[in-house]
Amino acid sequence: MSELKVDKVSPRTGNYVALNTVGSKNIVINGDISIAQRSTSTASVTGDGYHTVDRFDTSIITMGAFTQSQDTDVPTGQGFAKSLKMDCTTADAAPAAGDRIFIRTMFEGQNLQYLKKGTSSAESLTLSFWVKSNKTGTYTTELYDNDNTRQISKTYTIDSASTWEKKTITFAGDTTGALDNDNAASLQLVFWLGAGTNYTSGTLSTTWTSSTTANRVSSSQVNIADNTSNEWFITGVQLEAGTTASDFEFLPYDVNLERCQRYFYKWVSGAGQTYSNLAHNIVNDKSYGVFVLPVLMRANPTLTTNGTASHYGSWQGGSQLTCSVVPAIDLSHPQTPFLFWTYSGTPLTVAGTTMCRITDTSAFLSFNAEL
Repeated sequence: MSELKVDKVSPRTGNYVALNTVGSKNIVINGDISIAQRSTSTASVTGDGYHTVDRFDTSIITMGAFTQSQDTDVPTGQGFAKSLKMDCTTADAAPAAGDRIFIRTMFEGQNLQYLKKGTSSAESLTLSFWVKSNKTGTYTTELYDNDNTRQISKTYTIDSASTWEKKTITFAGDTTGALDNDNAASLQLVFWLGAGTNYTSGTLSTTWTSSTTANRVSSSQVNIADNTSNEWFITGVQLEAGTTASDFEFLPYDVNLERCQRYFYKWVSGAGQTYSNLAHNIVNDKSYGVFVLPVLMRANPTLTTNGTASHYGSWQGGSQLTCSVVPAIDLSHPQTPFLFWTYSGTPLTVAGTTMCRITDTSAFLSFNAEL
């Protein structure tokens, strides 16, 4: 999967297709919106963060409230089963100057070196996606270079209310500012859904330039937050090198899931996931063990738990040990973090194998190495 691929000629169009370093023409991970490890629906979204669909981050600054979901409303006959939906539940018809709302996905610089950004041979990028909203009008999409604080923005128009439409946008290659060759966030793809005058009061930067906040978003940008009847859907997001949009690249579900798990992995109660046998070294009131993640993550993950300590049980020799504190990371690692469980009652002194179990369907362990 990590082998560098050479450019190939498309048998369908005869055009050259540049493949990235994971052998996929689509830079966007989970562009078909098929993976949603965190949740399939989250209500009252008012701030920044990943809420439902993997690899699609939300940023909201005091601009209404939304229910975000992985939806089954998709364009007919295109092969998609899921879309990302933003449903306005609290309106903001008069946003302040600094208010904003957008959906974005971010990319590691080491996966983008083949784009040759910052050289005279810089590749153009073509974005294609399917979009639907009851709110017709002008929307802005943007490429933002984190490493060099540069950006380029283009607009698209939703012409027909509540109708799936395919959009294609080409961004010229940027001959200034090479992307860092590392695992940090170098490039963002941003879908703007509303913005205050801090972002819209200038002249839209339709060519690559040093970023000026006032030039990032069109002055005609739709405000998706201006009415609680508003909703916005997207699926089939593809960003590829070149000036022509090709057919969407569908990956097998397991491949798509593994690519998402590089950034986030959620261990939950359920078939095949309820138990994990860990060889623990028990010291006083704690037991320690290595948790093996399914893929090598982007970086050392942080651990988030849900539920109470009682939802994380452990067993030794047929006897249940009662946890007094939820599990935690002692030493982090991108694939084998070292976790510990803390128990109540008489301190334990016998080393041995402990079976660890999530005992409530609302509880989970999530490992986060997001950009």
